[in-house]
Amino acid sequence: MNLHHNDNGWFTEFDLDDRSAFSLEIRERVFCEQSPYQKIEVYDTVNYGKLMVIDGFIMLSSKDNFIYHEMMAHPVLFTHPNPQRVAIIGGGDCGTLHEVLKHPEVQQVTQIDIDEVVTQAAEQYFPELCASNKDPRANLLYVDGIEWIKASKAGSLDVIIIDSTDPIGPGEVLYTADFYQACCSALADNGLFIQQSESPIAHMPLIRNMHHRLLEGGFSQPRTLFFPQPVYPTGWWSATMSAKQALPLDFRQADVARKSFATQYYNEAIHQAALAQPAFFQEALGIPAV
Repeated sequence: MNLHHNDNGWFTEFDLDDRSAFSLEIRERVFCEQSPYQKIEVYDTVNYGKLMVIDGFIMLSSKDNFIYHEMMAHPVLFTHPNPQRVAIIGGGDCGTLHEVLKHPEVQQVTQIDIDEVVTQAAEQYFPELCASNKDPRANLLYVDGIEWIKASKAGSLDVIIIDSTDPIGPGEVLYTADFYQACCSALADNGLFIQQSESPIAHMPLIRNMHHRLLEGGFSQPRTLFFPQPVYPTGWWSATMSAKQALPLDFRQADVARKSFATQYYNEAIHQAALAQPAFFQEALGIPAV
């Protein structure tokens, strides 16, 4: 990956692996800070609202972030029979936290992101994502999420959501069998896990490795869900869900149909459709048709 910010008022992110690029017309850069961990920038765009960029990678825009955040939260929570204790690793922009806290059965959410500057920037430029930060069920920690998971009491969590950056540099360890084993241990017997898993078009080797390493780490039946994400490479994204024991064959469709909160993208039909496995994907993973 590389970043190039053109002089003619366009922000461009180049994906050197996929040999492609994505551009947004910008008005100005409104925030820039080098934290101890990474460089965080926010741009004011012409048509996508605010744009957050970390180390040259697009993280989110005001216009389309709801798709990602809803799909990271609601499919896994509506698949679990009774998700009360949730941990989010990463997610410093707090959008996934906001969606998780819409579920009344959730009693406690711990969000662990090592970089508080990300949350500070989100509070200033994406306040809608941080609307639930003061919820009494929320606990925001700024520590190493990997070490936090390893130190967690066995069986203490119902759902783990890995809202991570791309699997390069420090983020690589979040995609290893050792990390997955620590997550598996922290989950209760019916616990569920979900992690963003990049583009099925551009990053199929990563997804295939994730499936194998989840199994090595003690999880069963990894299942990848698909959804659009315009500002990410190829515009088509995924999240991979797995279970400590057995992934439920269905989700709580009746609860989705009568949910007490509004969503912009997620609904019962979207959940069902996201579970459909493309033929090329099944072939690449070497799994039978589902």
